[in-house]
Amino acid sequence: MKKTGFLMALLIAMLFSAGCDDFESVTREEIPLEKTLLSPENILIYREVAEASPFVVSLDGYADVWIKTPKRTDKVFCNIRLNRGNQARMIVTSGLLGWPVADMFFSRDSLYVHDLMNNRLFLGSNNQRNIEKMLGVNSGYRMLSETILGLVRITEPESAIRSVDKGQGKLLFTIGTSGGSKELLIDPSSRTLTALIIRDREGNRETELHFRDFELCRVDGKTVLAPKKIEMVIFRDGNEKKGENRLVISYDERTLKPDTIALKFPIPGKARVVNLDEIEGLTWK
Repeated sequence: MKKTGFLMALLIAMLFSAGCDDFESVTREEIPLEKTLLSPENILIYREVAEASPFVVSLDGYADVWIKTPKRTDKVFCNIRLNRGNQARMIVTSGLLGWPVADMFFSRDSLYVHDLMNNRLFLGSNNQRNIEKMLGVNSGYRMLSETILGLVRITEPESAIRSVDKGQGKLLFTIGTSGGSKELLIDPSSRTLTALIIRDREGNRETELHFRDFELCRVDGKTVLAPKKIEMVIFRDGNEKKGENRLVISYDERTLKPDTIALKFPIPGKARVVNLDEIEGLTWK
């Protein structure tokens, strides 16, 4: 077990050997503090943003990716291909020549990582714990997938809205959830979600998402404003005082599409298989 954990640590080090360039953080925004009414217009704004452009079905792009934990900061370059609510594939490259070093594939229930340099295949369940081992953030796959896409669906109905605040040209919707609350920071002029804060029942922040540098994309005759820079912040064990892990994605180019794209993970025939579920040590701690 210790040997397997050590090999996993080596893989992580290799994946992120591209360098530790200055960490790219998405600028935080001021939270509106002036109460306002839940008017019919504000309800329409909430409804439109909550739907998150359902006509966008897939993404194909290239991005710089930063991962920051209390102990390390790293950067890689990725080709990201994703079907909304379904599979995703990330081919990680390293170094000036852009050599592929890892092929990562996410299905709804499984996670595969092919260490191309050493021909090892890490496989396991697609769950929060394994996602943290590979990407540094303890996130469920649905949230991770929609964050990477830059279009996060909000499933709570308008009846769940507790309050609306305004200020700095933004609206802040506070939504009651079964686990606590969500705070949606929305730009009403562009109908875009610029931040999402998820809190537990005690009001502690668990997850923050931040979006900026929106660009107009055309998808099957329709238009959507999608962020080029995305940041996910996960507070360790749901406790802000214990530190945070961050994942930042900055797209150099990407295409949003109205249909699913063909995604298939080529299982390497002679690779040595390592069970990701059995690795005890989380290399990002």
